[in-house]
Amino acid sequence: MISVSSDMWAQVVQEVIEGLEERGHTVTYYGPKEDSNEVDWPVVSAHAAEDVVRGDASEAIVFCWTGTGASIAANKLKGIRAALCCDAQTARGARKWNHANVLALSIRTTTPGLAREILDAWFDEPWSSDEWNLRQIERIKGLENDSK
Repeated sequence: MISVSSDMWAQVVQEVIEGLEERGHTVTYYGPKEDSNEVDWPVVSAHAAEDVVRGDASEAIVFCWTGTGASIAANKLKGIRAALCCDAQTARGARKWNHANVLALSIRTTTPGLAREILDAWFDEPWSSDEWNLRQIERIKGLENDSK
């Protein structure tokens, strides 16, 4: 399962949900439906990220106007590595080197075509398992554990 959240309904959100379902994923959506009012992005982003932390979702995709706020909110949860990706190459690197488990996207700048490219890169790139990279991920986890 993949959790998706957005503070407002937009065509790109619908396109991403449909793209995930076409790939065979079950999707849980947090946010308003068509023609509904906006909701608070920290709240819905946290709901999607919490699904990943609990193991109810393998990963999440969070949206807000710029994608920045949604990524910040998701990254407040222990175990989340959310990456704001504006292009396919960044998504590929976020998966490979950062083991990102939450993809943050901008409603404003992500077109449906760009979203498809980003999703292709995100799902096609495996996490790197080389020793150097795994050490970096452990250092990230250490930062989480050290901050209180």
